[in-house]
Amino acid sequence: MTCWAFPAKGTWMTIKEYSFDLPEHLIAQTPVDRRGNDRLLVLNKQTGTILDEQMINFASYLEEGSVLVINNSKVRKARVFAVSDTGSRVEFLFLEENLDHSWNVMVTKTKKQHVGKHYTFSNAEKSYSRTGWITKENPDGTRTICFDQVLDETFFMQLGHVPLPPYIKREDSFADESRYQTVYARKEGSVAAPTAGLHFTEEILASIRSKGCTIVPVTLHVGPGTFLPVRTEHLEDHHMHYESYEIEKESARIINAAKAEGRKIVATGTTSVRTLESAFNEETGLLASGPGRTNLFIRPPYTFKMVDQLLTNFHTPESTLLVLVSTFAGKEHIDQAYRHAVSQSYRFFSYGDAMFIC
Repeated sequence: MTCWAFPAKGTWMTIKEYSFDLPEHLIAQTPVDRRGNDRLLVLNKQTGTILDEQMINFASYLEEGSVLVINNSKVRKARVFAVSDTGSRVEFLFLEENLDHSWNVMVTKTKKQHVGKHYTFSNAEKSYSRTGWITKENPDGTRTICFDQVLDETFFMQLGHVPLPPYIKREDSFADESRYQTVYARKEGSVAAPTAGLHFTEEILASIRSKGCTIVPVTLHVGPGTFLPVRTEHLEDHHMHYESYEIEKESARIINAAKAEGRKIVATGTTSVRTLESAFNEETGLLASGPGRTNLFIRPPYTFKMVDQLLTNFHTPESTLLVLVSTFAGKEHIDQAYRHAVSQSYRFFSYGDAMFIC
């Protein structure tokens, strides 16, 4: 790791400044045996003080009256295999349905997947089968695919796999269907888990309410904007994919009231951060309710409008997520925290341990 510090406003930063060395054995391949039994690193973003804790004690670090914002998006079994009309086995990641019921997808061997190419999606018994064909090659490298009939969730339940990230070097299992999903997931649409929420159990949520805190949901369907790496040298040149979000009126009301009264807004994960910051209305000074789409890339020098504290995971090097938490906590503090986490053998990434930045 290098020592990080904020640049002067207008200074171009390179993604290499957000790199660090991580021993491979610290990349969590499975969740802990029991949900909620994760470790928790508590980082004070004012002083840089670090405490080693347990997730079950998370509520004790919240101030009474705080509002904990959770992302209730549900992970779809969006990883689906097909056989092309040339006989090749091809892997699709279904990102988002369009108004005409076509789908935007990421697909392996992308350069070989051209407009007009057909694919058969079926299970081993071939009791369930669908035919699709590519209708568009999109500028961002994705493809648009149409089907012989409108897809519903049966398609994903019959044929889909849990879309585990590529750094998990195993096939998905039955256990992943529940463990790669938050206990409060409600609205189908994500192709990756909002992983900070994976640490919560009903018991931990109850302890947060007992502390006098309120828990409110927002929805951001996780897509490539969240998980794709930065491929440009300079941060300013990276453009994130759009992701859909929605904030219900009651959630916005509760959050706005808390903010006006000086109570803490605690975001669960970077997706909740980006939802709140994207929906902030500069003219009114309030969080706006309703649906929206965001490609907000939070990087220095960014001023946070809504979020005071953040529960998050340990993120991959050179990622937009690491840039976001570094912007939130101060890069020198994140550097120190990540050094500490490595030295103390914290588990990293989606199934890893948690960090509370307060």
